[in-house]
Amino acid sequence: MFVRRTRCLVLSALVVALAGCSIGDVRRTPPAPVPTPPSATPTGPPSSPEPVAEIRNTRLAVPERYDPPHVEFIDANQGYALFGACDGQPPGPDCRALLFATRDGGRSWQRLRHPKPVADNQQLYVAPGVLALWAEPHGWWTSTDRGKTFRHSKGETPPPQWQAAQGRFQLIEDSGKVGVWDGNALRPVPTQPPLPVLNTVMQTDGKMMTGDGTVYGGLVVAAGASEDGRLHAATSWDEGRSWQRIPVPAPEGEVGILRLHAASGELWLIGERPDRTGFPALWRFRARDWQLVSVQGHPESGRAVPLGAGVVAVVSPRGAGAIAEDRYVDLPWPLTNEHYLRLLPDGTLVAGTSAGVLLGTGQIADRTWTAVTLETD
Repeated sequence: MFVRRTRCLVLSALVVALAGCSIGDVRRTPPAPVPTPPSATPTGPPSSPEPVAEIRNTRLAVPERYDPPHVEFIDANQGYALFGACDGQPPGPDCRALLFATRDGGRSWQRLRHPKPVADNQQLYVAPGVLALWAEPHGWWTSTDRGKTFRHSKGETPPPQWQAAQGRFQLIEDSGKVGVWDGNALRPVPTQPPLPVLNTVMQTDGKMMTGDGTVYGGLVVAAGASEDGRLHAATSWDEGRSWQRIPVPAPEGEVGILRLHAASGELWLIGERPDRTGFPALWRFRARDWQLVSVQGHPESGRAVPLGAGVVAVVSPRGAGAIAEDRYVDLPWPLTNEHYLRLLPDGTLVAGTSAGVLLGTGQIADRTWTAVTLETD
């Protein structure tokens, strides 16, 4: 079933200008946004979101008693689905966990052998090159060959294959310190950042645009929010041997936790509100400083995902929207406040609910949305 494609967004309807509005390789560096003319003002909620461009619906040989699956995508083509419960109860001898994989964006699905189909709690996690299954209390099963074979790891500690996929620099969970992955374990960096609390750490890859030129990858950034409301951040250019504190301008309202995001050569800080429902605070790393982003006309609550080119996507009770040039505008994406939104490494946006997954391919705010749904017998 096909319906009309999401229209090419123009400047009068969206603050973000998409030069030419053509779709090429989604991994291509997008053009910079065109400045907003003074006459442009944020629009109200669209009367009706545009429909998805394609519906990929598959009926699987799965008994109807199974609960809806947990679906995760690694990129626009590769994804996995785990049926891990029946009638709200954990799998048992007559309800064994079922695992499926797709290599064509949900057009077709293939059954994989689940290595431990009976367990109290079944979980599915994916990352580029890694498929990880948690089967409580038996431990982890990890695959690096798309589910053909699995390696078992006992205990609750994530297996090395999964840990390595989370980036070279990570927080050491038990100590809250910055660690570097050496191939076998997380080891504390030579010097810890001079911050009283840490929520997030990451190392930039490839080129990072700072506003005063291009800085090549290798920058390690750490940040955190104290209980007294103070915000902290530091950077290291020598892999944690030395750190420089960088002030984080205070936003309006309180911030409970800071999260780092990198998208298309940009580095962002997202400040989650203590109640996790208010509209987040945003900072962009430019000219080697954190610059607070003031947003006009934003909803009272929402979840933010940076896209690159100075644009941040938002899902809120008003539906989908975007922040660009310090303004908020509504988008005609077929999303609701129930969707979680993530940017995959290949530039695809994935939005999911218990009813299915939407894949958004394209550039920045110009996306073609495809619905992927699974049905049982």
